Amino acid sequence: MSSSATLEDIQTTAINTIRTLSMDGVQKANSGHPGTPMALAPVTYKLWADVLNYDPSEPLWPGRDRYVLSCGHASMLIYSMIHLAGVKTADENGNGTDEPALTLEDLKQFRQFESRTPGHPEVKHTYGVETTTGPLGQGCGNSVGMAAASLWLGANYNKPGYELFDYNVYVQCSDGDLMEGVCCEAASIAGHMKLSNLCWVYDDNNITIEGDTDLAFTENVAERFRGLGWAVQQVDDANDLGAMAKALDAFQAEDAKPTIIILKSVIGYGSPNKANTHGAHGAPLGEEEIKLTKEAYGWPADEKFLVPEGVCEHFQETLGARGKQAREDWNELFAAYKKEFASEAAELEQIFACQLPAGWDAEIPTFDADPKGLATRKSSGMALNGAAKNLPWLIGGSADLAPSTLTLLDNEGDFQSDNHAGRNFHFGIREHGMASMANGMALCGVRPYVATFFVFSDYLRPAMRLSAIMKVPVIYVFTHDSIGVGEDGPTHQPVEQLAAARAIPWLTVFRPGDANETAEAWRAAIANTCGPTVLVLTRQNLPTLCRDKYAPAENVAKGAYVMADADGSPDVILMASGSELSIATEAYEKLASDGVKARLVSVPSMERFGEQDQAYKDSVLPPGVTKRVAVEAGIQQPWDRYLGLDGVFIGMDGYGSSAPYQQVYEDRGITPTAVYDAAKKLLG
Repeated sequence: MSSSATLEDIQTTAINTIRTLSMDGVQKANSGHPGTPMALAPVTYKLWADVLNYDPSEPLWPGRDRYVLSCGHASMLIYSMIHLAGVKTADENGNGTDEPALTLEDLKQFRQFESRTPGHPEVKHTYGVETTTGPLGQGCGNSVGMAAASLWLGANYNKPGYELFDYNVYVQCSDGDLMEGVCCEAASIAGHMKLSNLCWVYDDNNITIEGDTDLAFTENVAERFRGLGWAVQQVDDANDLGAMAKALDAFQAEDAKPTIIILKSVIGYGSPNKANTHGAHGAPLGEEEIKLTKEAYGWPADEKFLVPEGVCEHFQETLGARGKQAREDWNELFAAYKKEFASEAAELEQIFACQLPAGWDAEIPTFDADPKGLATRKSSGMALNGAAKNLPWLIGGSADLAPSTLTLLDNEGDFQSDNHAGRNFHFGIREHGMASMANGMALCGVRPYVATFFVFSDYLRPAMRLSAIMKVPVIYVFTHDSIGVGEDGPTHQPVEQLAAARAIPWLTVFRPGDANETAEAWRAAIANTCGPTVLVLTRQNLPTLCRDKYAPAENVAKGAYVMADADGSPDVILMASGSELSIATEAYEKLASDGVKARLVSVPSMERFGEQDQAYKDSVLPPGVTKRVAVEAGIQQPWDRYLGLDGVFIGMDGYGSSAPYQQVYEDRGITPTAVYDAAKKLLG
């Protein structure tokens, strides 16, 4: 720029371009939120033009800073930025192409069918979007995982003179984000871990959908975050770029705490009609209001989706040039790193490509037959540690339940504020924050697992659902899976949670029936690099079935398989998962000794079974055999598809009770005798 005046002019023009694109996109769609993008255009401009270490031509460059719009309802804000900054798409290898991520035509298709500009930002759908946001608080939680992943990668792979991983994570969030419990959980974890590479910019605009935040939100946010261990910066006017620059400089100088910048803004800033600022939060402004607003900006009132000359060039001269140089420097550094640290570089390339190293599963154990057996939570811990030996970026932990979920990695250290290299994470009793963090970690290439009791999956379900929507490979380890919890009683005995987990599309659920099925479930979970997996495990011991007598456990990967069979076509089929597999096995043996032509089928994963071809499914559950019994210590709902009209379900239609688990099973009629009797009755 030739002078400061010229710079000020192009800055003002760029900011107003962001505002007007957002207004026009929402108006054309007749749907969306224009107010927040209008108010936050200056700070967003500042972040992208002057701060982010990001190369628009290589949107998946591993060393980039991450920008997260947690208030995803303001999606026209990020879409406008992606277009103006010239963000490109990437090919199947993650390399940038010449194709724009979003054209002006894409902005005109905001919220339309199959557009690149859906109502809320979606990762893997629109390049430049780092995570799927919209459910408030989730982007904040994801950002904590991203920041932790940056520090973990740096602690494990940076070498003297080779600072490959030092990226920052910037988040724009709203009153709604900060009100959600997941946000406070995640903020508490970030403060404890001292994630100094994390910066939240909080839009303190005093407005939510119902009206002024005083209706329900009067806390002192600054004091809350100081109490959580954060550094707090305050900017009194969202339009004051100088004050914002000082706050961001303070963040970058901070080396012991995460930072929150509390930014005062007026929603729909720039609108002459202040009475419409409430409507601007969740509805189009209207054509007349838009014209008046554009006139106030000195903008052509009748122009729509106008991008003045020089605006895109300005972002190329700032963000583009800075990001390109940083990325080229990083590539040069990584090339030298590969020569000096070949094995570490090979691991990093696998992380970047979401691949697994050769032989990663070589030390997953197998188990000998044992009538006493093991709890599947215990065999799970053994399988996890076996896999972790050859998969160095498998990291995770539990919500304060590691001694019960058996998810600690042996001799791998704890991730703490003074040790970012540890592989064991302690999330505290914060299930929702834990799961939301895991999504952010997975989006940075590591392979996270998280654990809690199955009944508390309800506390993290929104984040688990987003794992599925984003198809990120988070592994959820849920123990204490049924009425087998026993004395803890119905509050801790999940009965509907299996059906609830199985109801989430693109979520793969495994409920293994013995130690070898558990090992195979872990193998399948880690091999699933395109989506989340749930492992549902017992507290009580289960017999380890003899695989010389019954079918091999490797069939777990198919979701369901014939464990034992009759000569010829069966007359009745017994089906079970998890702890009830041994119950069904005992009933099968009794039926076989009576001369009944029975088939025993293990169903560890309904989702995997549903993915098999019809020939395989028919070979396991022949359509002509309609006499079927299913047994599971949960509700019947998911089994109806396999039972048909003639089948019988042995399970729960209410809650459990507090007593030794054997007594609870007996009282609820989930026994080998009940399965045997049901089969005999079906056969007349």
